[in-house]
Amino acid sequence: MSIKNSALLLLVATLFFSCDKKRVFDEYKSVGSAWHKDSIVTFNLPELDSTKRYNLFVTLRDNNNYPFNNLFLIVALEMPNGFTKVDTLEYQMANPDGSLLGDGFTDIKESKLFYKENVRFRGKYKVYVKQAVRETGKVPGVELLEGITDVGFRIEKKE
Repeated sequence: MSIKNSALLLLVATLFFSCDKKRVFDEYKSVGSAWHKDSIVTFNLPELDSTKRYNLFVTLRDNNNYPFNNLFLIVALEMPNGFTKVDTLEYQMANPDGSLLGDGFTDIKESKLFYKENVRFRGKYKVYVKQAVRETGKVPGVELLEGITDVGFRIEKKE
């Protein structure tokens, strides 16, 4: 490898890793090719500095098989004392023309969906994420949500 190619590789690696200085926790779990309505994705969060504040995100990997413009999630944050705060959240997943939102150059997109900001942790927490998508005019949830392949959770330092 030439010195020029080595320098370029070092520059790309430095840019890649330095862009993520705020990351404290970032984990994905596979849900297969479709996310079952009864499947709950669980994250055991690390103990974090209780003097600092953090921003929280649900992260997803999806592909062109995702058939809806939006996504409904039920996210529960279980605190060390056993109290659980449950939120029902809605996110836009596609443009009006049907093209997926998110980052990525292929048909697989990564979406970083805002969950909570300015959170202070005191002890060990757990997060539970479940899909709650319904078809228009139908009461039962979508049994198998196509196109979502991975569900993640991310914590960033608040600046």
